[in-house]
Parts: sequence; structure tokens; C-alpha cells
Amino acid sequence: MNEQTYVGDELTVFQDAVNWKSYFRRSLAPYIRGDVLEVGAGMGGTTRILCDGTQKSWLCLEPDPALVEKLEAFGREQPYALPPEVKVGSLASLDPNRTFDTVLYIDVLEHIEDDRAELERAAARLRTNGHLIVLSPAFQFLFSEFDKAVGHYRRYTAKTLAAVFPRALRRERLFYLDSVGMMTSLVNRFLLKQGTPNAGQIKLWDRAIVPISRVVDPLLFRSFGRSVIGIYRK
Repeated sequence: MNEQTYVGDELTVFQDAVNWKSYFRRSLAPYIRGDVLEVGAGMGGTTRILCDGTQKSWLCLEPDPALVEKLEAFGREQPYALPPEVKVGSLASLDPNRTFDTVLYIDVLEHIEDDRAELERAAARLRTNGHLIVLSPAFQFLFSEFDKAVGHYRRYTAKTLAAVFPRALRRERLFYLDSVGMMTSLVNRFLLKQGTPNAGQIKLWDRAIVPISRVVDPLLFRSFGRSVIGIYRK
């Protein structure tokens, strides 16, 4: 896979979910360092949150040329703290000798049919002590019309996500975020059955629900939530 067209409006509707992105950034930031590869960078919304200028370099890899155009335009309008290198394609399209200190899959792995093979390829790109980080939607029983609409193959539990990480890597952290937001996913799965949430619903979730999850999640030991995160080290 090199070039590929992204299906759905997920990136557009979640572009302004700044509270959510700020929330998961707090958990990921200590592990994002050195030369960074962001796989499936989309329109660059997550890049802007995570790429804070403390890294050495940042490569945005995106298989959809149309999204790359939007990412680059976004960067011209609002310059990044560290201007990223942008490439159209997949891991296979990169220089085979190029390696990284951090490889990121933020709401991306669920779009890849052979997720285990993908993470094996990503691990091969890691330097010693580098981190492979995955954030994905949680719990298969919440798989909804929205998941289908945006091209998800699956959702993960902590157990199923851990199972696809290469055995050569060591687990650093494996946990859930947004326990209160998980309730909104339940409502959509069993009642609303929407293909894509509208802007008002995203705004309500981001401004009202995510701040509550930030308080509640630690009290529940991050044992369940709308998203699951795995952080593994080479």
C-alpha cells in the first residue's frame, strides 16, 4: 500500500476536539522524543498537538494525497512548532534504512486490515529504547455504524491490542482513557446508530464530557474508556 483514499469525515469532525487531544497528549508526551514518525497523519490536527518543538524531527506519513494537501495548507496557515517533513505513502515507501525514536499510530491502526504485520514493520523502524505508541477506539461491542462509515476493521481491548504488538518489544503502559465518553459511544451504538456525529455533538463531548473523564479516569485506575492506549519500548 502506498497511496490510498481515506473514507469518511472522521478527521474533519474531530479536528477541533482540542480538549481530547490535549488530554491524551499528557499521557503520551513523555515518550515522544527524538526523531518521530507519525503514521497516518491525516490533516495534521494531532500533529499540531503532539509536535511541540522538543523533538529532533517529525515525519508525517499519510497514504491519502488529498489529506496531505490539507496538512500542508494547514501548516502554511498556522506554522507548526517544528515544521514536519511530509510524505505520501506507507512504511514500505520509506528508505529501508531510516529509523526513528518514536513511531505513532493515533486513531490509525483500526483502519489497517493486517494490524499485526503493520506493527512488526513499525518495530523494525525503531531504534533501541525507542517507543511504539498506539491509540485506538476501545471495545468491539461498541463497533457501530460510525466505525463502518470511517473504514474501521475493529476496535480493541487492552488484551487484544497487547496481542498485536511484537513480542520483541517491552510494554511500558497499557490503559484506557475517557470513561465518561464511553457512555456516549454506548448510546450511539444501541440507540442513535449514527454514521458520523455532528459538529454539535463533538463540541458537547469535547467541552463537557472530556473534562469530567480527566477527573474520573484516575479514580477508576484507567480500567475502561472510549479509547485504549499501548506504549511499548524496543
